[in-house]
Amino acid sequence: MSELSMTTEEREAFLADVHVGIISIAADGRAPLTVPVWYAYEPGGLVTVLTGPGSQKARLLERSRRFALCAQTESVPYKYVSVEGPVTSWEEGVDESERTAIAQRYLGDFAPMYLEATKDGVNITLRMRPERWLTVDYAKQFGDVTS
Repeated sequence: MSELSMTTEEREAFLADVHVGIISIAADGRAPLTVPVWYAYEPGGLVTVLTGPGSQKARLLERSRRFALCAQTESVPYKYVSVEGPVTSWEEGVDESERTAIAQRYLGDFAPMYLEATKDGVNITLRMRPERWLTVDYAKQFGDVTS
């Protein structure tokens, strides 16, 4: 384990914080699809991503049934967590309370407008069990340089 690696507790807490994730999904004959996504995660649990059935994400995940997700800080000291694993649950439909919680997590007061605008387009719930973790926390080397 590198001196910059996060402990299990640190990495799970970091992933559970609000970050726009970058999802990567294998694509035949070309580089993986890599796009930003909103996600939900509770320490020790599954990573949840919501998407539409016609999305490129959904089409590729239907074949590969695996993805990687990276979450990072946008300011120093830089940190990131990358997880990879299998899709353990593919649910047609989205629990409205879960969709609302994710929208609220990322949009706050603007969540109701988003929920109304997307009520017919987001109806697949994907859950991934993290199997591999890669983490870096540069604060462990340089300290909190922002104070």
